[in-house]
Amino acid sequence: MIPYSTQFIDEDDIKAVVEVLKSSHLTQGRSVESFEKAISEYVGIKNVVVFNSATSALFALYSSIGIGCDDEVITTPITFAATSNMFVALGAKPLWCDVKPDGNMDENSIEKLITPKTKAIVAVDFGGKPVEHKKIQNIAKKYNLLYIDDASHAFGSELDGQKVGSFADATIFSFHAIKPFTTGEGGCVVTDDNKLADKLRLFRSHGIIKQKLYKSDMIQMGYNFRMTEFQAALGLSQIKKVDSFIKKRNEIAIYYDERFKESKFFTTQKIGQNQKSSRHLYPINLAPSFSQKKEEIFKELQKKGLGVQVHYKPIYQNSFYIKKFGKMSLKSAEEFYKSEISIPCHQKMTLEDAKFVADIVLKVIA
Repeated sequence: MIPYSTQFIDEDDIKAVVEVLKSSHLTQGRSVESFEKAISEYVGIKNVVVFNSATSALFALYSSIGIGCDDEVITTPITFAATSNMFVALGAKPLWCDVKPDGNMDENSIEKLITPKTKAIVAVDFGGKPVEHKKIQNIAKKYNLLYIDDASHAFGSELDGQKVGSFADATIFSFHAIKPFTTGEGGCVVTDDNKLADKLRLFRSHGIIKQKLYKSDMIQMGYNFRMTEFQAALGLSQIKKVDSFIKKRNEIAIYYDERFKESKFFTTQKIGQNQKSSRHLYPINLAPSFSQKKEEIFKELQKKGLGVQVHYKPIYQNSFYIKKFGKMSLKSAEEFYKSEISIPCHQKMTLEDAKFVADIVLKVIA
């Protein structure tokens, strides 16, 4: 079965990890610092703080910027649950912004959601396609709100030639196994705010600072959210290849775009000329007349050897959120969920694989 996304591990990646496993430090060594520097240079941002997962990075960031009880956060429901879970865990309330046909939050729907309790806007670059960062950035500045980008899908994506990660006050990236490049599990926060970066470094390591000799002091609340040395070593090896990985993903996506452009059965995510997508996902959206057959289509695609997936059920439809915040409905988000299927698109694929996938998708839906 061809998965919708997967990691690509070479011998040089294995060698890098083995070298660390044979070294004196499996954690709190120099590989993490080197990995942070590599990300900083790639994204073009001053501070990078890596964590053992993007979820930990989200929690650390929300905590460090002071999101808490009675605060409200505007975000998208079309994302993985962690985007909102981590601020809800701190007592904040989500204000759900509806989405556009491409799966990204509708920047024109943000202002009407703002209240005196609103603390931040949290965007998500769905599938790797950048949101309208500059417009959202201007809204945040107008209302004195924090702007956070959960760019877990979008390492290497660009808007107007500028890397995603350099627009928001702080940005989260994920290095999960199926992302554009991987450390197995892992994530980071990037920011130009030096004070925020210092808080994040303390937060990920128990809030403790080292003093003279054996002496130390815990100066704030913290946790053990540290990335291991062997994770960082894998990341250092993988980041050297991330551009080639993204290039391959885009080659597959461009082939699909050409094959599917005349389809009356579904639409695809359109990437603008001023945008570059990491192509973490290649979503197709079934026409309304086919959406009711989605489960049947999904099963048949899997039966034919395609490891398809759906991204995502609107977060507010989950039982936890219904119990905590009550029922609600957003038309576009729900239509997106009813119609979306992610088909295989990753750096391990060949154009022959892409042809196989496209042939099956067109045949099954027809």
